[in-house]
Amino acid sequence: MNHIQDEPVDILLVEDNIGDVRLTQEAFKEARFNYNLHIARDGIEALSYLRKQGKYKDAIRPDIVLLDLNMPKKDGRQVLIEIKADDTLKRLPVIVLTTSETTEDIIRSYNLHANCYITKPLKINHFIGVIQTIDEFWLKIARLPQE
Repeated sequence: MNHIQDEPVDILLVEDNIGDVRLTQEAFKEARFNYNLHIARDGIEALSYLRKQGKYKDAIRPDIVLLDLNMPKKDGRQVLIEIKADDTLKRLPVIVLTTSETTEDIIRSYNLHANCYITKPLKINHFIGVIQTIDEFWLKIARLPQE
């Protein structure tokens, strides 16, 4: 599903670090495309959001999930396992967006069927470039499955 310019893109950011949340929000503002950024602070909250449970019963299904790996309660690897094992969620594109550069994390994420693995750049201008690339590829070029 390619998005029309005026139609907002719904993105679920699963991130426990408030500094990284703010950096991501700033990068999206600078990238200047139409989006709704929803935040889940840990893996349990992310799965509740995606499954529309509890306070998320009216949540909008995201077009893309940006998933950090290292989080409390339920880490990103477990979240990825559960998303890809769920028939209603498994086609949802999951982009691992993390500080980890380890080969083990990269290989494991792809083995768990991550759609993409991106190491977070430390500089804001590089991070903005990553967000613009996500927009360009995942939301303008790639064809996403319909719900």
